[in-house]
Amino acid sequence: MAKKTNDLSHTKWMCKYHIVFTPKYRRKIIYNQYKADIRDIIKQLCSYKGVEIIEGHLMPDHIHMLVSIPPKYSVSSFMGYLKGKSALMIFDRHANLKYKFGNRHFWSEGFYVSTVGVNDATVRKYIQEQEKYDIMQDKLSVKEYEDPFKG
Repeated sequence: MAKKTNDLSHTKWMCKYHIVFTPKYRRKIIYNQYKADIRDIIKQLCSYKGVEIIEGHLMPDHIHMLVSIPPKYSVSSFMGYLKGKSALMIFDRHANLKYKFGNRHFWSEGFYVSTVGVNDATVRKYIQEQEKYDIMQDKLSVKEYEDPFKG
């Protein structure tokens, strides 16, 4: 999967990006039933656009994703779509969150993106070990080592 090129009608491409984005005010909201629903929503929206999630991890206050985005979409337009639609779907499933996040703004305004070359093993390892690092740093009590994007 790491060296696989995709193709459209007249294009061969391999565009991989490491993306990190956070909930508004960096609230630690991504846990329990919210975590499962956010994972399902993100997987569903990515499949609609033909975006492949290579690796992903949901932390309590941010999301790491290694994705392959087709070149017909810019990263910013895809992130606008993903954050906009997912916020609406999250508020539809969990109406009680509307009181914490006014005006249906679930995600913070910006995001981090970095291009990933052919050798993406380093980024995959970083995403997989991010929670272990946070547990050591913050002494988190909840340990979920199960990958939410698998299954």
